[in-house]
Amino acid sequence: MSGRHGIEVVELVREFPKGPRAVDGIDLHVAPGEIYGFLGPNGAGKSTTVLVLTTLLPLTSGSARVAGYDVATQGRYVRAEIGAALQEAALDPLLSAREHMRLQTTLHGLSRSDRKVRGEELLERVGLVEAADRRVGGYSGGMKRRLDLALALVHRPSILFLDEPTTGLDPQSRTALWDEVARLTREDGVTVFLTTQYLEEADALADRVGIIDRGRIVAEGTPQALKDEIGRPSVEIVPAQDGDHEALAAVLSRFGESVPALSQSVAVRLRGGESELAEVVRALDGAGISVSQLRLHAPTLDDVFLEKTGRSLEGAGSEHGGDESAG
Repeated sequence: MSGRHGIEVVELVREFPKGPRAVDGIDLHVAPGEIYGFLGPNGAGKSTTVLVLTTLLPLTSGSARVAGYDVATQGRYVRAEIGAALQEAALDPLLSAREHMRLQTTLHGLSRSDRKVRGEELLERVGLVEAADRRVGGYSGGMKRRLDLALALVHRPSILFLDEPTTGLDPQSRTALWDEVARLTREDGVTVFLTTQYLEEADALADRVGIIDRGRIVAEGTPQALKDEIGRPSVEIVPAQDGDHEALAAVLSRFGESVPALSQSVAVRLRGGESELAEVVRALDGAGISVSQLRLHAPTLDDVFLEKTGRSLEGAGSEHGGDESAG
């Protein structure tokens, strides 16, 4: 083991032939035992970054050290320290989970006695003991993801890379995987580098978040700090009378910029924050506009992404991921 090291990236660039810079000079520091959420839309450079950090793609320029080792010159040592569950689970549909575990523990050089103990321990940890002798081809997406995670943990890695691990999973399977990832850092001190396009995933799991867009990191910090940086909540109002919609929009425009809302309501991001709410109500009274519903929304990571990139996070909540290796 290399001791307690995280991830250090300086001016990392990855270019593809005849293509744009998929990763365009990023800097990263992930502390040991931290869950770092790498957030961005498909094509932003998330998966390309992971492929470089896991030694599966060479970097074009810059430097990266993972678990204390240089990814360009010490790949063998990097691979000994990391586990990876990438977008496509490398599972054989004809093998059972227990057979997968036996194969993986053998490949990692565990002794015959340790193989069975470690395999059973991990199958129990991810809740697959009852299904362990069934062929993986019959598993649900959530079961496959959990098996893939267990296989990545066989050799007790100090750093775990998870590339969009819950894409396409139902909410229950997603929550179960979140719980397991959180337990890994809490109980085992594993450092986790998590790429995702799910805002709630980054918010729920990550100690810190980096937002990447078009190959560049446009924001970084704790989820709460990033939301606090935006700082301004939005107010959404439904008029009591349908005919007051335009008049309501005119009044609210004095308090901030318009933000998307349901068709029957009007919403603005309050320039002066929550303290302006009383002024908004007084202005509506003064204009003779009755209100059916009024909701105050706290800033979200989607607001952060919109603020930093000028667009919403496309694909957030979608049921499929994309191949970013070319962009």
